[in-house]
Amino acid sequence: MSKVKTFLFGDVEVNPDLVIEFPQGLVNFESNKKFLLIHETDVSAEPVSFTLQSLDDPNVAFQIIEPAALGFTYELGLNDEETTLLKLDKPEDVVVVVVLFKQQEAASGLAANLRAPLILNTKTKRGLQKVLTQLRPNVVLSNLSNPA
Repeated sequence: MSKVKTFLFGDVEVNPDLVIEFPQGLVNFESNKKFLLIHETDVSAEPVSFTLQSLDDPNVAFQIIEPAALGFTYELGLNDEETTLLKLDKPEDVVVVVVLFKQQEAASGLAANLRAPLILNTKTKRGLQKVLTQLRPNVVLSNLSNPA
């Protein structure tokens, strides 16, 4: 195994089973094609969020989380080009995650980029970022703190 220098975790062993290839890169980071999926190892519970660390640029890393942890789900359709890019055979091999970012106008807190989820094929370790032109009403909120 080789090592990669990361901003958040220092030197990290690159486990090939945790490398995800994004053939088209990510929006505004198109030259970053290979990413390592990392999480803190000293946490006693299952990790809620993960770090997607670029192997092409040690300064590029994204916090990602499953939408269900935020109380919503996606119903996304993939076209033939996207299915081919992911080398997808079975829909159950797909995981959808969203990128977290710090809100500039808020004093604290993170927000999720709901308009550009990452679609990951867990079998082929390939991914793509699906930019949605509009959020459709099939985004379901399930854990609202206040009943509406």
